Amino acid sequence: MQNHEFRILLGSVAEAQKIFGRLDVNVQVLEDVFGVEVHVEGGFLVVRGHKKPELLPVAGEFLKELVVFLQEETSITPEDLRKMALSFKENQNAWWKSALQETIFVTASHKAIRAKTLGQLQYVRAIKEREITFCIGPAGTGKTYLAMAMACNALQKKEVSRIVLVRPAVEAGESLGYLPGDLKEKIEPYLRPLYDALYEMLSPERFQKYSEKGIIEVAPLAYMRGRTLNDSFIVLDEAQNTTPEQMKMFLTRMGFGSKVVVTGDITQVDLPAGKRSGLVVIQEILKDIPGIEFVYLSEKDVVRHHLVQEIILAYEKFERSLKK
Repeated sequence: MQNHEFRILLGSVAEAQKIFGRLDVNVQVLEDVFGVEVHVEGGFLVVRGHKKPELLPVAGEFLKELVVFLQEETSITPEDLRKMALSFKENQNAWWKSALQETIFVTASHKAIRAKTLGQLQYVRAIKEREITFCIGPAGTGKTYLAMAMACNALQKKEVSRIVLVRPAVEAGESLGYLPGDLKEKIEPYLRPLYDALYEMLSPERFQKYSEKGIIEVAPLAYMRGRTLNDSFIVLDEAQNTTPEQMKMFLTRMGFGSKVVVTGDITQVDLPAGKRSGLVVIQEILKDIPGIEFVYLSEKDVVRHHLVQEIILAYEKFERSLKK
């Protein structure tokens, strides 16, 4: 490195094209995150840090890791690259090396599902190692999607004999009584996000087959009362909309050979005024029990458009100002 410059030897033109991305969009991300300029000169990737020379070594190390990563991966989206770069800038941890080795599930369309942030990687590992995992975090952090991918993985490996996906039928203060149709038709919209994810992972035909055989069950929380679920992978989604009593009822359904994952966002509780969220209360009740882990994701783990992360931060700032 000299004169605020870092050089990395490239193996081929194709390698450079991968790094730069379509219309150089990846380079724009790198320049934005690290304050550097990136060029190709004579078979070398040249990184210059005139704007923020103190970040040049970090940017150079990140690009070395990125070159290795792209030898394994066919491509990378700008949003994923931004996540990786911001994370590396903060702690110089190339966590995606582990994520590459830990493909969770391959979907019906041959898409490999993996953790996309350090927080997600910790979440996936907690599910593997613990019998009960609670994941609390904002929208867009992959809480439900990763839990369902882990469930499909466990079913595929015959670690469980069925998957049970559960949601409370409470949302945005609406009452089921006001919705059209019979009970099944009223509940269906609340369960639709779970169906959509399963269709993507398994294909509609395979999901239908599993559903008919009772291998996969998607049900409202009220249907869990009185049951004991053995040898099952059980996911409770939108758990912030459970009452403490419902949370206790759900957790005590767990039988032998089962694994439980509970997900929710405690900033978006839709329960009636005066009702405490079971997900809020349970953190204090179960915090010291071995075999149970609480994983907290943040705006840094949002895997949707980067503006979603900015929106979450803006809301948090606004809510803090209201409290003051």
